[in-house]
Amino acid sequence: MDALARSHPELCSCHFSFPGRPRLLLPLCASVSLLGGLTFGYELAVVSGALLPLQLDFGLSCLEQELLVGSLLLGALLASLVGGVLIDRYGRKQAILGSNVALLAGSLSLSLAGSLAWLVLGRLVAGFAISLSSMACCIYVSELVGPRQRGVLVSLYEAGITLGILLSYALNYALAGAPGGWRHMFGWAAVPALLQSLSLFCLPAGTTEAAAHRDLIPLQGGEATKLGRPRYSLLDLFRARDNMRGRTMVGLGLVIFQQLTGQPNVLCYASTIFHSVGFRGGSSAVLASVGLGAVKVVSTLTALGLVDRAGRRALLLAGCALMALSVSGIGLVSFTVPMDSSPSCLAVPNASRPAGLPGDSSLPGAVVSPPPLPVTSENQGKPVPPTSVKIKPHPKAGNRTAPPLPALGTAAPEPRSAPEHALLHWTALVCMMVFVSAFSFGFGPVTWLVLSEIYPVEIRGRAFAFCNSFNWASNLLVSLSFLHLIGTIGLSWTFLLYGLTAVLGLGFIYAFVPETKGQSLAEIDQQFQKRRFALSFGHRQSSTSIPYTRIEVSATS
Repeated sequence: MDALARSHPELCSCHFSFPGRPRLLLPLCASVSLLGGLTFGYELAVVSGALLPLQLDFGLSCLEQELLVGSLLLGALLASLVGGVLIDRYGRKQAILGSNVALLAGSLSLSLAGSLAWLVLGRLVAGFAISLSSMACCIYVSELVGPRQRGVLVSLYEAGITLGILLSYALNYALAGAPGGWRHMFGWAAVPALLQSLSLFCLPAGTTEAAAHRDLIPLQGGEATKLGRPRYSLLDLFRARDNMRGRTMVGLGLVIFQQLTGQPNVLCYASTIFHSVGFRGGSSAVLASVGLGAVKVVSTLTALGLVDRAGRRALLLAGCALMALSVSGIGLVSFTVPMDSSPSCLAVPNASRPAGLPGDSSLPGAVVSPPPLPVTSENQGKPVPPTSVKIKPHPKAGNRTAPPLPALGTAAPEPRSAPEHALLHWTALVCMMVFVSAFSFGFGPVTWLVLSEIYPVEIRGRAFAFCNSFNWASNLLVSLSFLHLIGTIGLSWTFLLYGLTAVLGLGFIYAFVPETKGQSLAEIDQQFQKRRFALSFGHRQSSTSIPYTRIEVSATS
């Protein structure tokens, strides 16, 4: 953090004076953003390693596993519906602290759970907490810092998510064979939340009422005009007042296209693609999770360096274009080299396939794969490593003496790919890498940065939560429709449909999404108020025609 401050001295010139600790404002804001994302990413991905030992300890059926995984999505959706009111009423800082308390309660419920009901309750609470925290963190940091550092610090949240996912994979691997290891997996989520709370206690509560409007005040006759605080209701999001309808169109368009490009579902086939290029057994799952996770981290860090230079709009356009090309490439390749598209949770009837195939549960010691987990992140889906486990009677719930997690790679080897298909297999792998990278420097970090910038401070929390609810809802829709789409039009056409959606998203970004780099929140607000249609933001408008004065405002915690 100190190196960042030395290389970018302008980052220390924030809107707020920080009594007694001016030099700590930047690193503390960075830690809040990074640790918030770390908690979010860890909580999302930790279930991928905990599910198999939970399946052994509690004898979970397919439906119960889906309930356990999906309960976090439900909790997050509930938070997006009511979280905006909490953020606007009690403040951003208090909302983050409250979410951390809820996360601690959820982690405690998960770590001490003795039944499926307590597990589901813990996941519900944890989902509510990380969703509320994600909204409040982005808004809090964007309001607390100036325009030059806002892009980097808000985008740190996305970097934290990718690091949290990798951390969860590492801990899952380390604790896989430990007795009751899944309890420790869930419990460790409390650590980054506690560290974030300590950072928050040293920061101001946020923007004051005066700071919200005195950041940039138009001068009339050389005197600053005193502006009143306008009031907004949720219905104002759909009205022409202050161009709120245009802002809502931009916000909803970004979150919906982010999901409709199929990013979470495409990554579910990461292990299949790795397997197809020659990585067999458990190695394909490890490479799919760790390898793609590393790609996401590198791409997100690249976005941190470009978001305030190239701009939000440029990253969105470049990322969406690459996503369209890469996912279409996967679809075209799968025409020639078909990939297994059947849900592994459901056993294929024995009458529909020859006896003796790998995965036939009628055979002694048969090997089957556990169900693939639905992706539960808005901007950041991750492949769930599909390990293999031998079928055996499940012990009673809560049995601490259950057998340890089986080692990876116990599945029967499959015939190697034909040499003529090798190039196409590697092409699919490259397309997958490009797709993951493009999302990680485009839609992933920039969507939430733009959402934290475009709304007036009086309704920012409710507006952010409203758009976030559509994000979670569209995530559920895309996830639930995936297998139906595959059964109706096939895997290849499903990927091509995602490619077409990405092209439509590219057109939407070009026509409606503004460039907000280098502008204060007050400047962005005034630009939206002056323009009735978001289309006019295709190119950044100069604000030199209106004189402004910048006023330093002190805020105390």
